[in-house]
Amino acid sequence: MAVIADTHLHSSFSGDSETPMKDMIENAIALGLKEICFTEHMDFDFVYTENEPKDYFEVNADAYLYDLLRYRHEYEGRIKVLFGIELGMQTTVARKNTLFCKEHEFDFIIASQHLCNGKDPYLKEDFFGGRSEEEAVHEYFRYMADCIRGFQNFDVYGHLDYVLRYAPSQGKNFRFEEYREDIDKVLKLLLEHEKGIEANTSGYAYGMGGPHPCMDILKRYKELGGEIITIGSDAHDCEHMAQHFADVTELLKECGFEYYCVFENRYPEYHRL
Repeated sequence: MAVIADTHLHSSFSGDSETPMKDMIENAIALGLKEICFTEHMDFDFVYTENEPKDYFEVNADAYLYDLLRYRHEYEGRIKVLFGIELGMQTTVARKNTLFCKEHEFDFIIASQHLCNGKDPYLKEDFFGGRSEEEAVHEYFRYMADCIRGFQNFDVYGHLDYVLRYAPSQGKNFRFEEYREDIDKVLKLLLEHEKGIEANTSGYAYGMGGPHPCMDILKRYKELGGEIITIGSDAHDCEHMAQHFADVTELLKECGFEYYCVFENRYPEYHRL
């Protein structure tokens, strides 16, 4: 396996996973990975459905770190286990995110936008209902730029075109030129603040035919001078860990990338693809 690290993983410390951390680590070793980074969810002020607990996407960071350090010691010499977080982006939670990040010494912070103006694309009727798909997707990318302007204490933006996963056409109607202006604003803000993006292979699993973000956005990031790219499966169980890493490696090379990054102590280490 050319890629030695999966830098976007969830265990049972995330509300939407039931897989013990130990099982994820042992599976990573079996797959031949040399490094993994757990990135449990912290999504302040998430808009929950009536069937979800009100802290469903808020990790107990102290308990999470305690177990991670215990397993880091247990598996020392076999695999490196890194301490990360997937931080939910909203314009209204910048202060909460800032204070939370000060409380822990993370190796890696992924910024992720699961909500847009208080609406969740996963709840399709709430987000896409009553308007065109194009209008909804434009809103998502424009809101992303607003979020980045208000908060920059992260390393990469995760699954940047997440909205397409739940769009009525599931991305089949996406045409980069339609959204170029909005996406360029996002990418240029990331570059201005020396932030990277993630190649999230869950897009393959969701039937997108490629990673999040799609090839057009990855190419544009590279054209604008972007070099910081991480690779993560976004696995919530052992089955999906490191899935499609060979596919995404070839795609990134086609986009012009020669290296991918693994963050430790918030600094990127570059590995050849």
